[in-house]
Amino acid sequence: MIVTVNEIRQEISEGKTLFQLRKEMAPEADIMILNSCPTEEDFPLREGDIIVFIQRGRHYEGNELNALLAARHSPGVHEKVGRAVVGIAGLGGLGSNAAVALARMGVGTLILADFDVVEPSNINRQHYFLNHIGRFKTEAMKEIIAAVHPGVDVRLHTLRLTRENIPGVFRGASVIIEALDKASEKAAMIETVLKEMKESYVISGSGMAGYGPSNAIETVQLGRLIICGDQMSEAGQDMGLMAPRVGICAHHQANAALRLILGLDQA
Repeated sequence: MIVTVNEIRQEISEGKTLFQLRKEMAPEADIMILNSCPTEEDFPLREGDIIVFIQRGRHYEGNELNALLAARHSPGVHEKVGRAVVGIAGLGGLGSNAAVALARMGVGTLILADFDVVEPSNINRQHYFLNHIGRFKTEAMKEIIAAVHPGVDVRLHTLRLTRENIPGVFRGASVIIEALDKASEKAAMIETVLKEMKESYVISGSGMAGYGPSNAIETVQLGRLIICGDQMSEAGQDMGLMAPRVGICAHHQANAALRLILGLDQA
């Protein structure tokens, strides 16, 4: 029968167990993951099982590394995610955190667009570090993603998005995360995707300022438009933007993108 071991298909004999296979193929491994679930128990193996053996402290590369990074994914998710193309418009609090979440998932291609540089007041909620201050957000995020998942294809557009250039920038993206700051920019992004990119979904962030209840942030689907947030909490005087709530909204957006990639609705 055929099983997959660290991304390599292997033919093994009927009745072989997980411990027996480890002894044959990776006796040094001290972490075993069977069909996305870590285990310390022995199991009889079945046709189609996906097995990952990891040795603590060892560095892996190439396809084997990609397999290990996806070892905890639900079965069948990795292949679909690896073929996906997702665009992110804006790399601030929402976009930077959503980008890293999707990179950790192993999304095949990320198209990132932003014109701005990292500055000190960004650090309280955006996924950058002090050494990135003064650098373009696109370039800093590409560096971060490479450190998280080098198998992700990152395409950068360091520019200000307009109605005219949006379709070209995000060509090929089936899902686009809107993470812009100004209401006029948000509206232009949503309207352009819905009118001119008929095969694409747009996931917008609306309402994540302050420190209100976490569960007030929700995901609502309106056809090809998905809105994440509480749709009320707007940043302004006496209402700042802080990491916990911004991060919740960003991860709502990332999870909405994942569900679209997997062909699931948002209910």
